[in-house]
Amino acid sequence: MALTPSVVKQLTTAGYEVCVESGAGLKSYFDDASYQEAGASILADTQKIYADADVILKGTRVDGIYTADPEKDSNATKFDSISFDDVIKKGLNVMDSTAFTLSQENKLPIVVFDMNKEGNLLKICEGKNIGTIVNV
Repeated sequence: MALTPSVVKQLTTAGYEVCVESGAGLKSYFDDASYQEAGASILADTQKIYADADVILKGTRVDGIYTADPEKDSNATKFDSISFDDVIKKGLNVMDSTAFTLSQENKLPIVVFDMNKEGNLLKICEGKNIGTIVNV
């Protein structure tokens, strides 16, 4: 499940504040106005997103962070939680290095989860343990 305007509407209706970086949906043909109409705040400055956020959600094709790529290595094991330092020490690829560094510098946890499993985003918002959490 991607962060579409309809998902934003569900989250804002449930009382959550949703911030979207300007232009984030363009590859999926969603413009900023679509997200705004659904109730999201559009932020032009990536730094502001990291300064104002409580958590960074990273949707992927797998259900968390593993010791190796689970799509290529059947022996890969999943981390329920891991520190920023351990991600770096183990050479794990969580997200692009700029986003990872901004999260680390702002002490923002990152939740890595399977975005294709229906209901996962809502479960995270409900406080359920889904995927892997990266903490300080």
